[in-house]
This record gives sequence, C-alpha cells and structure tokens, in this order.
Amino acid sequence: MSKLNKEEVLQQFNDAYLKKHGKAATIEQKGSWFKVDGGKSLRLGDLADMVQEMSSGATEAEVAAAAEKPVTKKAAPKAKAKAVKSGNGGLSPKQLWAQKLAANKGNALPRGQR
Repeated sequence: MSKLNKEEVLQQFNDAYLKKHGKAATIEQKGSWFKVDGGKSLRLGDLADMVQEMSSGATEAEVAAAAEKPVTKKAAPKAKAKAVKSGNGGLSPKQLWAQKLAANKGNALPRGQR
C-alpha cells in the first residue's frame, strides 16, 4: 500500500465532491478519522477510494453506499453457545460453598451469609 499524503487526498476529495455534488464538502478531522458533511467517520484510505469512485462517474447512491460500508471485515456468524453443565449438580457457587462448609463440622459461613 502506498503512503497517502493527507493534503493531496483531501484536495482531490474536495475537487471530486464539488464536481459531483455542486457544493464544497465540510470535512471534520478527529485524530486520523475524517467526517464528511457530519456523516460516518472514515479513514484517509476510504476518502481516497471515494475519490476514485467519484471520478469514475459513480452515482450519488453508490458513493453514499460506499461511505456507509463498514471499515472492518465481517466476522463469520458465531455458533450458538452450548449450555455448560457443571459437575456439581447445578448449584451456584454460593450454594456449593455452603455445602462444603456444612460438611466440615468446625466451619461456618461468614456473618450475614447464614
């Protein structure tokens, strides 16, 4: 991947946006993320891709769809979690501990737990 120059990409984006939409885009920068007209935050590479799409003659709907495309790849659907059965008869940890303490004659639950 080639290194992108921020000023060049923003200038190319502004030119392509003005040509496509007839108005200048308002671009807000926060860290390395850019918001175009208050929309979804995009990386500089995404803006460069949008310049390519706008200069290739794509329609506004296609450009908007590209802007709303998630940056990360979609994860495979997760399998449903199987119910984990504990080997202690389905007792909660509190109940199990109380049984263990009751089995030992000299031990008792702490105050407030009786």
